[in-house]
Amino acid sequence: MLRIKNLEAGYGPLKVLRKVSMHIGPSEIVTVIGANGAGKTTLLKTISGLLCAQAGEIIFGKRNLRLLPPEMIVFLGCSLVPEGRQLFAPMTVRENLILGAYVQYRRRRQEEVKEDLERVFALFPRLKERETQLAGTLSGGEQQMLAIGRALLSRPAVLLLDEPSMGLAPRLVREIFDHIARLRRERGVTILLVEQNARAALSIADRGYVLETGRVVLEGTAEDLLANRDVQRAYLGRERNGTP
Repeated sequence: MLRIKNLEAGYGPLKVLRKVSMHIGPSEIVTVIGANGAGKTTLLKTISGLLCAQAGEIIFGKRNLRLLPPEMIVFLGCSLVPEGRQLFAPMTVRENLILGAYVQYRRRRQEEVKEDLERVFALFPRLKERETQLAGTLSGGEQQMLAIGRALLSRPAVLLLDEPSMGLAPRLVREIFDHIARLRRERGVTILLVEQNARAALSIADRGYVLETGRVVLEGTAEDLLANRDVQRAYLGRERNGTP
């Protein structure tokens, strides 16, 4: 579904990603964990076309995304839910969702947009309750639901999620991750999840990669990474003996 090979990217002379390789299969949830500054957000920005890759390949299906503009990448079926939500605060919940459907409108699929809106409201009932409310007045959890819903309106085959738990209380984190798991289970969406909350991410993922200073230093099944002592010590708050 999505294959990344020897990807390099950065900002001007600053190289952030260094020969990153990974793959995400159809209907998988794959997580990338790592500390601040490891290059997680840079990875998603590069895949989604917001940042130009300096080298390597990003193969989605049979297409190389590396030189494509962001709007074409969304059109092909790969959508990003950015860090910090980045909603249009003065616009209503419904208006924010409709903006995510511009790909469908370009394809003249207005009726399908109505169906997709109802599916998003079924997935996130609170958004239906707040359909006419301004996005900027929603709680943090509701804003994250709206950001995910907006991306779903483009009917993505692959959903890129950047730190969906950021700034949320533990109860809301569990709720958001339950919704992410449902997307794969009920709709077959393939998900690449970047997350600092390693425990929450690995709890719903099939596989994971550990990113440190722009390099993949470890990969494996979610179960193996949860049991790995180095991962426990660095990202799960445990020492090597398994105690907090």
